[in-house]
Amino acid sequence: MKKIAKIGSIGLGRQGEQHAINLATRVQGCELTAICDMDEPKLNAFADKYGVKHRVKTFEDLIAIDELDAVVIVSPSVFHAKQIEQALAAGKHVFSEKPLGVSMEECVATEKVVKKYPGRLFMLGFMRRFDQSYRYAKAKIDAGEIGKVVLFRAYSQDPIKYIKGAIAYGPTSGGQFLDMSVHDIDLARWMVGSEPDQIWAIGGCYAYPEFGSYKDGDNVSALMKFKDGAMGFLFAGRTANHGYNIETEIIGTKATLRIASVPQCNLVEILDGHGVRKECHDNFLERFEAAYVNEMQEFVNCLNEGRKPSPTVDDGYRASLVAYKCREAFESGNLVTTGL
Repeated sequence: MKKIAKIGSIGLGRQGEQHAINLATRVQGCELTAICDMDEPKLNAFADKYGVKHRVKTFEDLIAIDELDAVVIVSPSVFHAKQIEQALAAGKHVFSEKPLGVSMEECVATEKVVKKYPGRLFMLGFMRRFDQSYRYAKAKIDAGEIGKVVLFRAYSQDPIKYIKGAIAYGPTSGGQFLDMSVHDIDLARWMVGSEPDQIWAIGGCYAYPEFGSYKDGDNVSALMKFKDGAMGFLFAGRTANHGYNIETEIIGTKATLRIASVPQCNLVEILDGHGVRKECHDNFLERFEAAYVNEMQEFVNCLNEGRKPSPTVDDGYRASLVAYKCREAFESGNLVTTGL
């Protein structure tokens, strides 16, 4: 009989709800057995709609459910480090959304905790590795089709319509490099195949001075040099009027790869009084809808097949370290080294 992994999930915010729906309806080889959230009406409505067996309001109650094989952590970032440790200690395998922690100290501690339990599976949610276009590009790089990587360039822009939420989240986000650019940092390490060594970062509060009180900016950028000599450039912005824009370019000695160089939600062109235009995705859940399913399917497959998943806790630690070094360079105005 084919094994069915029993999974409990915490968090019914935007991202948590989507993960839970995917587990309940789209991911094969698993059962969403328990759901956890402090919002009781929302918790009950979700559990009733999707036929979830257990519904609890605390993480402690979730990990106390004996029949669970694994937990999926999609709670606020400030709880990740503690909940990862609690779940592993309770004998559960863990999938956690990034980050590992909201400080470098927490990230270091969490890496040590995960390595303390070698018999437990741990996977971090860097979903872009599971996007079909990025996987296709990675295969081209690995096959040597673009030659040696010369430059990795990435833009991550959030729609300005969500600026109030970004400002409210500012005090606990860790800053734009950790909150937004960490996905591009993970992609850069994965695609270049080398570690960022030197970093210089700039930016500012061009439209929203509120971010300055958190030592952050509404638009920031970083220039990197990798250990193998490749260059990296990252841009993260909160003020895109045109929509959610994730753009990546990898320049090699033989060829160049561009992913979503013109952001668009589909192949439709609109011809109207504004001319000819294409509409953009509205948010990250829409742009990476399939990637979220693919990454959770990989986690479940690893559970059922008894193999280690990737991205690993080490990937999370290294990407977080680079993000914090970007922030250090941004705040100090100095060139910094990562020590990786």
